[in-house]
Amino acid sequence: MKAFRIFTAGLAGLVLAASAHAAGDAKHPHAPEDGWPFEGVTGQFDQASLQRGYQVYKEVCSSCHSMKLMSYRNLGEPGGPFYDPEYPNPNDNPYVKALAAQNEILSPTPNDIGEFDYRPATPADTFRSPYPNVNAARAANNGAAPPDLSVITKARHGGASYIYSLLSGYPDQDAFVEREVDGETVSYIDMSKLGGHGEEHAEGLLKVNPGQYYNPYMAGDTTPNYLGDPRHAPPGGFLAMPPQLIEGRVEFTDGTPATVEQMAHDVAQFLAWAGEPKQTKRKSLGLAVMVYLGILTILLWFSYKRIWRNVEH
Repeated sequence: MKAFRIFTAGLAGLVLAASAHAAGDAKHPHAPEDGWPFEGVTGQFDQASLQRGYQVYKEVCSSCHSMKLMSYRNLGEPGGPFYDPEYPNPNDNPYVKALAAQNEILSPTPNDIGEFDYRPATPADTFRSPYPNVNAARAANNGAAPPDLSVITKARHGGASYIYSLLSGYPDQDAFVEREVDGETVSYIDMSKLGGHGEEHAEGLLKVNPGQYYNPYMAGDTTPNYLGDPRHAPPGGFLAMPPQLIEGRVEFTDGTPATVEQMAHDVAQFLAWAGEPKQTKRKSLGLAVMVYLGILTILLWFSYKRIWRNVEH
């Protein structure tokens, strides 16, 4: 009887865990149609895409999100967006200096009268943070502190594909409907207009609370906001960040059309590089090491055969 009770309790725990997992279900992030150029054994980052991605971060993301683990000189290191072989020391790269100088940071030392002044950043400085501390970030964003993006692709399942899917996965405006409820205008999303999973629902309306934004790639639970069968609630969840990428919001310096997908692709690749800026060097070294180990293995095998040729095994 005791064993049966333990088995029943364990089974109940599995059921609860499965239901909790289902509640937090989100659509699986997907890579761009052509995949990521940096994947695979010999994959490398696309430098032009990294440059556009930094532009998207600088003009769109940096107003809310910090990158505390990145310094401006990292942009000019080998494999970085603005690497120039003529300047092996990224601190000497004039373009990196110009990019850093576009940002003003608080000087760590006081001036002659004991006050702290703002000064242009140098390549040795870390990326400028939009807020002085986490409390200020929460106060400016209705209690939700924007996460630091330094290693965001390492901290989220799916990596760059998650960033790409999330930024390009917000519903279009034509999927929204408004209704009067108790004298107030309430916004809903007609899931049937999203296609795919949404076509399976009967009513297909998802309530969007003020200050929240639905995204099918965001982990969460849409059951309380869904007006249909709770067993078939749409995937995804709500987040405090509204859609940031609007077509044409950034004017790329190389003339590339700034579509939502293109901007999401470039900034996702830039953040993937920021999470592993030494990937190019690591892969080059790793390939050379594998070739060396392969040759060494062959030599050791022939040596073994030569040394033990007259010995019975």
